[in-house]
Formats: sequence, structure tokens, C-alpha cells
Amino acid sequence: MSALRIIASRHSAFYSPLIATLAAGFLDEEGLAATYRQLAPGERAQELIAAGEAHIVQSAVSMGWLALERGERDIPVHFAQINCRDGFFLVARERPARFEWKMLEGATVLADHASQPLAMLRYALHRQGVVWERVRALDRGEPDRMVGAFLDGEGDYVHLQGPAAQQLEHQGAGFVVAAVGEAMPPLAFSSLMASREFLATAEAAAFLRAYARARRWVRSSPAREVAACEASFFAGIAPEALEAAIARYQSLGCWEGGVGVAREHYEQALEVFLHTGSITRRWEYEAVVVALPEPAA
Repeated sequence: MSALRIIASRHSAFYSPLIATLAAGFLDEEGLAATYRQLAPGERAQELIAAGEAHIVQSAVSMGWLALERGERDIPVHFAQINCRDGFFLVARERPARFEWKMLEGATVLADHASQPLAMLRYALHRQGVVWERVRALDRGEPDRMVGAFLDGEGDYVHLQGPAAQQLEHQGAGFVVAAVGEAMPPLAFSSLMASREFLATAEAAAFLRAYARARRWVRSSPAREVAACEASFFAGIAPEALEAAIARYQSLGCWEGGVGVAREHYEQALEVFLHTGSITRRWEYEAVVVALPEPAA
């Protein structure tokens, strides 16, 4: 096989376990070459995998449910967890003496309206006793446009992943006041998916070994070291902001646990999507996830 083609649905420090497989040389040590890029507008990850244009895609088990809800079958499967907590932050325009989730009622929030981030935010606010209908949640499109709108003076809060949230704070344009992941239980947030055929190859086994090592490394290494290693993947981001984002993800426990998608985390993610009405039934774990042997430590 030529270089592995890895595609990220989103690019963020939240996905450091995947980024570090390349940035920290773990793939090289397995004798694997790889390309990495972000999913382009209009592209569908499932179609890229089916066409052989992508081997591994960073996605979420919820994307499998949405495909199944549309009547699609023979979909790619999720084989490795990236994050077991939500990785979005709330950045406030003004620093409160003490942030409380109820402050969002009556406030204007530039909220990420993609299916999973919005479902997770709504569920987190429900868990915190916030009435969603009392939040003025505005859709300003992609994260870059959300940041631009916030910098132009729109919104009391903006809902972003790191390091975008920490970069705004570094610029003095806002204050990171809350992590959505702290407001709700651990769950299957983002994961890696591929075809069943690819997962039967020696290259897939080698990738999984490299990924397991990268995952342990980003979890246990100093945030400054991880940030320095990944800096070339985050042009325009201050080193301090990237380090702050990685440190916060480490403290939140986003990268804890084994490589596989834990069944209990899968079930909790189902609770979120059922609560928000995003899906109509409780899809079985085996319809979306394949359990592979954990790589040796």
C-alpha cells in the first residue's frame, strides 16, 4: 500500500491523539507513510472511504446513526476512540465573577450548529437546568466565521473547540469560562472510522499500534511538549494558546481509557441524540462499532 490517506472531519487540538501519530513520528516508527487533510466542503467521509480515497477518517459514532437513519447500509465502522468527553468551550465577551450555566438564559450564544456539537450543547445545558428555548443560539456557520462574528462584536458567548477558544483569550478578545465536557458525563464523542476491509490489513494493525502509542503520549506528556510537536499543524495559533488547549483537554480527561470505543460511552452518546430527537431509535453498538484487540503496551 502507498501512503495511508487520513482525513479529519475537523481540525483541532481536541484530536491530538490522531495528529500526534504523524507529528510525533509514531507512524514512521511503524514504517508507515501518511497524508493528512481536512474534509473539504461538500465531501462525505463515507463516500471517500467507499471509493478508496480515504483509509481512515476522524468522525463520530453519531455520524453512523445519522447514515442508518437515512436508510444507508454497509457503512464504515468506528474502531478507535479519540475523545471520551465533549471538547467545546464557551468564550465570554466579559469575564464574570463566577460563571453559572443559567447565565446563558437570555444571552446570545454563537453556537456551533453542526449536528453533534449542537446536540451535545443542548444536552449539557439540559443537565445543568438551563431551558434551551431561553438561549438565543445563533448559527454563524463554520468556526472561522463564528470567530469573525464574535470579533466583530456579535454575541455574548461563542462556542468553540480548542485552540480557537484559547486563541481568542490570548488575543484579549474573550475569556474561556466553561468546558461543555464538564457539564455532562463521559461519552463517545469522536472516533476513527474505516472500512471493514481496510481493518483486516497489516497496515491497519500497524496504524493501530502507532495510534495507541500516540494516545498514551498526548495524555501523559507535558502540554508544552505536545504543543511544540504539533505546532506546524496550527499555523497562526500562538504557542501559549495551543499549550493551554492541550493542557485543558488533558485535565478534562478527554483522552483517558483504552483505544476502543467503550460500550458505556457509546450508550451515553445515544442518550444525547435521543434526548434531542436527532435519531429515532437506539442503534446497536455492533451496527456502528467494531471491537479490535487492544494493541500491546
